[in-house]
Amino acid sequence: MSRILIVDDDVELCELLDEYLGQEGFDVSAVHNAGDGVKLSLSEEFTLIVLDVMLPGKSGFEVLREIRQHSRVPVIMLTARGDEVDRIVGLEMGADDYMPKPFNPRELVARIRAIQRRTVSPAPLAADEDSPVLRVGHIELDPGARTVRQAGTEVILTAVEFSFLEILLRNAGQVVTRETLAREVLGRPLSPYDRSIDVHISSLRRKIDPEQRGVEQIKTIRGVGYQFTSPHGKGSQ
Repeated sequence: MSRILIVDDDVELCELLDEYLGQEGFDVSAVHNAGDGVKLSLSEEFTLIVLDVMLPGKSGFEVLREIRQHSRVPVIMLTARGDEVDRIVGLEMGADDYMPKPFNPRELVARIRAIQRRTVSPAPLAADEDSPVLRVGHIELDPGARTVRQAGTEVILTAVEFSFLEILLRNAGQVVTRETLAREVLGRPLSPYDRSIDVHISSLRRKIDPEQRGVEQIKTIRGVGYQFTSPHGKGSQ
């Protein structure tokens, strides 16, 4: 059973989500302050964390920073409706997605399941033929182990960043539309003012090329989407 941790000081909301997510087959734990959120998230195994930005004592951003120092567990941030700054900051700090309050619990379930579909690795096959290691230039991505290496050095990505990179590598040299990325990774249609894809791609660029050597591996195709390019070509094993 998937375990979900909710960190939110709104007790009534936590009770509502506990009941709703429980009916959807999730095992839910809830805490109402930042300290307990950090402690529980790092001491127990969770499938995903739902984290409110506004918490007593510490902000959700501070909690996220502490979590990311030790864990890559997927995190969905709860933000105030219309506060685009909070959404962008959360994504830049390593959140996988966000939900503006108030929201329909059904939409939260959809977002959770979308992340799960991209992060739960299938059981390996005998010949491992369905999960070949992807190699494009200096980038090596192992879908089964969910690891990424750049010139032999491991790159730490969030669950959603990994999924974006996997799709781009599988389609290296081709343009992947923003609509495809939103549907396949975020599990929702692309909305006109949603900048989450841009923020994730920007973070991904920094991580796979931290020295900014001038060769843009992930190109923005204005008005369309993104393209992974490499002078070394595409390969797999």
